[in-house]
Parts: sequence; structure tokens; C-alpha cells
Amino acid sequence: MGWYVYIAKARTGHYYVGITTDPDSRIIKHNSGQGSQMAKQQGPFELMYRSKDLGSKSVARKREVQIKKWTKEKKDRLINGEWA
Repeated sequence: MGWYVYIAKARTGHYYVGITTDPDSRIIKHNSGQGSQMAKQQGPFELMYRSKDLGSKSVARKREVQIKKWTKEKKDRLINGEWA
């Protein structure tokens, strides 16, 4: 089972960064009102980015923490394939 970092965009334009084993199912869960408090307040979400399979939850969590510290502009570049 692989782990992925994903970026979802809320209707408000804010990004949500998270980890999961199934990004598509996680977006469905967010959009049904389950999951994070942000999802309940700012949903629905659109999946904007999914990482390659990072292998373990530990590696995915470290990458999630890294990306969460980035500016919106840097996240946009990642989404657009301009940043790795």
C-alpha cells in the first residue's frame, strides 16, 4: 500500500495539504463533510496534485510537513509541474 501527498483546492481558493493511501477517495470523503475541520468549513474540494507513491506513511508525512510550509505560489508551481 503506497502513501501519497495531495493538494486539494477549496471553493475559497485555499489549499489543503494532506496524506492518504487513496487521494481520490479522500477527496470524496472531504466533500461529504467528513475529515478535517477545514473541509467542513471550506469544501467542496478539487484534487489539484498527487505525489508519486512515497512508499511509507513516514516519508509522506515528512513531505506533507515540508509542503505545508511553502507559499501559495510555490504550491502553484508544484501543481503546475514546475517544481519537484
